[in-house]
Amino acid sequence: MKYRKIVVAGLFAFASLGSIVSAQTAPGADDPNEWLEEIEGAKPLAWARAENEKTFGVLQKDPRYQAYYNEALQILQAKDRIPFVSIRPDGLYNFWQDQEHVRGVLRRTSLASYRTATPQWETVLDIDALAKSENANWVYQGSNCLPPEDRRCLVVLSNGGKDANVVREFDMVEKRFVEGGFNLPEAKQTVAWVDADTLLVARDWGEGTLTKSGYPFVVKELKRGQTLDQAREVYRGSPNENRADPFVLRDSAGKVHGIGVSRGINFFEREFVLLTPKGPVSLPLPRKASPSGIVDGRLLVTLREDWSPAPNLKFKSDSLLSYDLAEWKRGPLKALPSLVFAPGPRQTLGGVATTKDKLLLTILDNVRGQAFAYDYTGGAWKKTPVALPKNATISVAAASDDDNSAMFSVTDYLTPTTLWYMDSATGNVATLKSSPPRFDASKHMIEQFEATSKDGTKIPYFVVRPKNMKFDGSTPTLLNGYGGFQIPQVPGYSGTMGKLWLERGNSWVVANLRGGGEFGPSWHQTAQGANKQRTWDDFIAVAEDVIRRKITSPRRLGVVGGSQGGLLVGTAITQRPELFNAAIVQVPLFDMLRYNKMGAGASWIGEYGDPEKPEQRAWIEGYSPYQKLVAGKTYPMPFFLTSTKDDRVHPGHGRKAAAKMAALGQPYLYYENMDGGHAAAANLPESARFYALQYTYATQRLVD
Repeated sequence: MKYRKIVVAGLFAFASLGSIVSAQTAPGADDPNEWLEEIEGAKPLAWARAENEKTFGVLQKDPRYQAYYNEALQILQAKDRIPFVSIRPDGLYNFWQDQEHVRGVLRRTSLASYRTATPQWETVLDIDALAKSENANWVYQGSNCLPPEDRRCLVVLSNGGKDANVVREFDMVEKRFVEGGFNLPEAKQTVAWVDADTLLVARDWGEGTLTKSGYPFVVKELKRGQTLDQAREVYRGSPNENRADPFVLRDSAGKVHGIGVSRGINFFEREFVLLTPKGPVSLPLPRKASPSGIVDGRLLVTLREDWSPAPNLKFKSDSLLSYDLAEWKRGPLKALPSLVFAPGPRQTLGGVATTKDKLLLTILDNVRGQAFAYDYTGGAWKKTPVALPKNATISVAAASDDDNSAMFSVTDYLTPTTLWYMDSATGNVATLKSSPPRFDASKHMIEQFEATSKDGTKIPYFVVRPKNMKFDGSTPTLLNGYGGFQIPQVPGYSGTMGKLWLERGNSWVVANLRGGGEFGPSWHQTAQGANKQRTWDDFIAVAEDVIRRKITSPRRLGVVGGSQGGLLVGTAITQRPELFNAAIVQVPLFDMLRYNKMGAGASWIGEYGDPEKPEQRAWIEGYSPYQKLVAGKTYPMPFFLTSTKDDRVHPGHGRKAAAKMAALGQPYLYYENMDGGHAAAANLPESARFYALQYTYATQRLVD
């Protein structure tokens, strides 16, 4: 059973609509820039367009910009890049964008053809043609198919890349939308197949059905042929919670073993409620645990906190557990789990996937990847290492429900990504696809160091630098980090970064900060809420360490990060501006005293705290970058980048930051893409522009 068979939305899956955001954030007297929070307002949009023109005048007129753009676009649209696929009963499916297919096409081929250098692809759905025929700004966001045939699928389409989307039923055999089929209008919504004629839907059902985060808390059952107002309510949460999402537990054959609702108490804590004929049953799981699949007659559960379900039965956080499925179905309140995997020192559970009869695990060991295949035989789990390259980042790229075949992605900073195939019959793995080199990596090397944070904690970081680099502080260097939501920063090959930055003799540094997921839940939880300053301290410590080692110097050091990483960059340049000479602030959080009223911000109170509560507001106010921009202080000229269509992290954060810099008479650059959502780009040309603008700026600030 693959991840897609448990239909629970990702925690960042969708965000508030602009209309709701605007209603929540009426301009006030305390902040003269609050008017910029009106996402689609005529005045804010005119301001954004004027800022774009000023930025284009600085960056696009630089003769290097066009070269950067051309190189980035050539890499992004390369015909020989790896077409990653999902494995379905009727073939391998891939979503592809290139020069001819700007919005993209969903296509399929056979495994035999995919093994060749030039697979023969059959177009299933052409998004460019669809958008043209409907005069719509469609961005494809995936499909959710009904097992086991995977013929009927719910195609998810977004206007311009927003998290809010429309859902339409599509027939993969006939290659057309189903006449009279399921068709859900735009909303923040999560949908799960129960059977061919039944969906569970969480969405905006009208007034009073959204949480303070702007997410739905009402789940209804929708039958084929029904209108939305005819759907039957099956679960109602609370507007004070984060969200509610339907889920369906299926095995590899498509058999349903349970349906229910995941009740999001906050961003990190959930309650799983089974919907049974006798009524709802709350599963006796800890708040930081979730079902992760079914294989070999076992129900898998991922654990993100220590748990003792019975006397003398204890499990460590970050473990993977399993229940006997038959026993669990007979009595979900009484069944007890057993251990599948527990992390060792400096290890964390990466990904969980299943084939027809095998469990596949990837782990991080000191931020290096490993993969294992598990079989449940004789009442115990048997582990077999998957023979993949060492010292790389490893992830499961695809897994089959029909047999035990799977694909693994293997990558690092300097080695082009390879796709490995695990044979169903033998379990052997071999290279299936390789990405050609996009830049000359022969002159660079990778090192791993540790910095000492303010409280004495050792913070690992990677350095990708020229082999012949002089340790005199003269090397232009970009320092990247994230440090939030238990998301790890792992080595990965970026052709654009390598071509536009490394190949020109520069360095790239990635910090593995507390708040991230590099070393499991405890690494994250030690830098939440009242302790979030630890993340900012860790980042500053890494900056100081690369300067101390004379890898670079404040004149040549820039910082870059997106989303939570944009907040990270904001704290760095407001707390220690003298350490940096450039700051690339992508789709950022910035005004942390109002973040809970902007976009999906209220859902992240579990990470940062609640600024409406005085004791929590105090610690947030201690680092909120927007308030820390003050007169009389010199900041490294930042470059703010955001998207009008970002209904996850509100573009008002970046807008207001730029406006405040202007009011302070400080230099800055600002660019707002009018499409793209939280990715800030809806297609490959927009992505190329996004990269070219940033690397032109970095070159001007750090190289010139």
